[in-house]
Amino acid sequence: MDDDQSLPPRLTRLTFHGPLAEDRATRIVDRLTRVAPPATVLDIGCGWGELMLRVLAAVPGARGVGVDLNATDLARGRAAAERRGLADRVEFAEESAVGTFRGPADLVLCLGASQALGDQSPPAHIPAALEALRGLVTPHGRVLFADGIWERTPPPERLAAMWPDASADELPDLPGLVDLAVAAGFRPSWIETASLAEWDDFESGYQSDAEDWLAAHPAHPRAAETRARLDAHRAGWLNGYRRHLGMAYLTLTPSL
Repeated sequence: MDDDQSLPPRLTRLTFHGPLAEDRATRIVDRLTRVAPPATVLDIGCGWGELMLRVLAAVPGARGVGVDLNATDLARGRAAAERRGLADRVEFAEESAVGTFRGPADLVLCLGASQALGDQSPPAHIPAALEALRGLVTPHGRVLFADGIWERTPPPERLAAMWPDASADELPDLPGLVDLAVAAGFRPSWIETASLAEWDDFESGYQSDAEDWLAAHPAHPRAAETRARLDAHRAGWLNGYRRHLGMAYLTLTPSL
């Protein structure tokens, strides 16, 4: 059995599990807390819940729940909450978000986690997630929804270098995503997209722990497997979705 201490650490170089820079995160938290501070926050597919924790820190007395199936990420979130004095105001729940009873909340976060709300295949996963989110937010609350879009339609050779069975019709463009949100019963109060620099920082951070581990452990029994995984991911990024795959951040309010 492998000693976990001898394996690559997991995503420690990432602050957020997605292409999100510090300055954008600061602006988002300010926008979500300054005008109408939420009393309750629900984070779907929360991972370690970094943005949720920042919202709670900005709104004394607010309470949050993060839902995810990854026990390692949830433990990281709990440890961060303890360090920041937020442990008594947040719960990290290891459970599925499909049909969750955790709402409604004043603020619902769903950051790159539309798949956590159902088992629909693309492109049906996004409208299904938006429909579920509409039922999880209070009437005067807000949803921060982040999901993939095509910044530009990828040509066949780019699609072939991405993930298995990648297709041009599995994601909308930005106008299409906003239209889906409106059709689900929302109004977009803020629309923004991740920059190329945010994507490059995220992808580099996603690989960095394992690359440094590989350099220090070239003869480890898992080295060849790790090298192959890193090479495949990097090729998919640089030869496939870089400059084509985008991430939209939509701040949504329910239509009344």
